[in-house]
Amino acid sequence: QVQLVESGGGSVQAGSSLTLSCTAIGFTLRHYNMGWFRQTPGKERERVSCISWPDGSTYYADSVKGRFAISKDSDNNAVFLEMNNLEPEDTATYYCATGCGGWGHLGDDFGFSGQGTQVTVTS
Repeated sequence: QVQLVESGGGSVQAGSSLTLSCTAIGFTLRHYNMGWFRQTPGKERERVSCISWPDGSTYYADSVKGRFAISKDSDNNAVFLEMNNLEPEDTATYYCATGCGGWGHLGDDFGFSGQGTQVTVTS
């Protein structure tokens, strides 16, 4: 069974940091573009970041640029999103997904995603 499993969310105060993890089960993510998007009730899905294959280029939404960092650990079949200086506006459910949300030379949209992990930032 092919799955993406996110973890690492939580409830934190503004200015704090969290690192989200995403583990691939049933497939090897080494050769995939991998990304993160977030969603809050009543709002459209917002792409957050992507790391492309094979060159490892990274892409970020303007709202998180300079604060978030995406990385991939192909040996452990995982993708991470380090989030620093969190703001209340970052509150959302975060999803890991295959694809690059339209970024990159392929411009591929997000494919399948995990179940999400909740991030809540209070002021």
